[in-house]
Amino acid sequence: MKADRSLDCTGLYCPMPIIKTASAVAKLGQGEVLEVLADDKGIKEDMPAWCRSTDNEFLGIEEENGIYKVYVKKKN
Repeated sequence: MKADRSLDCTGLYCPMPIIKTASAVAKLGQGEVLEVLADDKGIKEDMPAWCRSTDNEFLGIEEENGIYKVYVKKKN
């Protein structure tokens, strides 16, 4: 998936990937996509929940070699 920006959260555990994602998404323009890299499996549940609560769009997740690539589109 094509992303406008990437955020590396590997080595960080809940809630830090979400906190850093919130900060990064705030700097995006409307409609831009952020790719978040994480190795905490909690991101699989945390990111969709965060997107629902903040009205951003969860585009999906890919897993490769223990690294999760999560894609979020800024809606507001």
